[in-house]
Amino acid sequence: MLLSEMNWMAVEQYLQSDDRCILPTGSTEQHAYLSLSVDSILAGRLAREVGAIAGVPVYPTLPYGLAQQWTAFPGTVSLRVQTYLALIRDLLDSIYRAGFRRVLLINGHGGNAPAQGMLREWMMDNPDATVKWHNWYNAPQTWQQVMATDPVCSHASWMENFPWTRLKDVTLPRAQKPMTKLDTLQQLNPRQTRERLGDGNMGGFYQRADEDMLAIWAAAVQETLALLEGGWE
Repeated sequence: MLLSEMNWMAVEQYLQSDDRCILPTGSTEQHAYLSLSVDSILAGRLAREVGAIAGVPVYPTLPYGLAQQWTAFPGTVSLRVQTYLALIRDLLDSIYRAGFRRVLLINGHGGNAPAQGMLREWMMDNPDATVKWHNWYNAPQTWQQVMATDPVCSHASWMENFPWTRLKDVTLPRAQKPMTKLDTLQQLNPRQTRERLGDGNMGGFYQRADEDMLAIWAAAVQETLALLEGGWE
């Protein structure tokens, strides 16, 4: 169920029997040889698949987030932290006014983490509402499947290379790129980050078999669906 394919009367009717909805959020940023929209594509697709199974409305994916570290790579878009926090709050306020009281926020970008801390404050202001922040890519069951596939992985590596995030006519390197230490990157500015990473992959092979990726995706769908269907108390 997509909000973009519903009118307000349909939403009003839905709210007579359920108050759940899904809000996916991602980022527009460099992912080496993959699409700049990887995080948004994955969060949005996961939200749509889970929403379709559960019959829960899915809001359009928020395509911009906090990607300051990648701004030296052309095409990357980054909001200021205060802008992103205000945007998430405004979205939740609007969703609440519409009548939704249980919101599953499926996040596809680790840099968006500052918003997670703001949710408790928002729920204090709206005690009859609950928001679950779900970093789908490193949720326990999904991450277990990733590690079982190949523990050498990171940003813009094989673990983000799904059939729907790769680009046509783009040849990927075959070598396994050495892992980059995260604590080292945190000390670098965007220009230095690009110089250190080169193509943007932070470590690992660039692609694995689709069979491996689809197994990870199946785990993500089931884990997200379980989160949507239970534990709201």
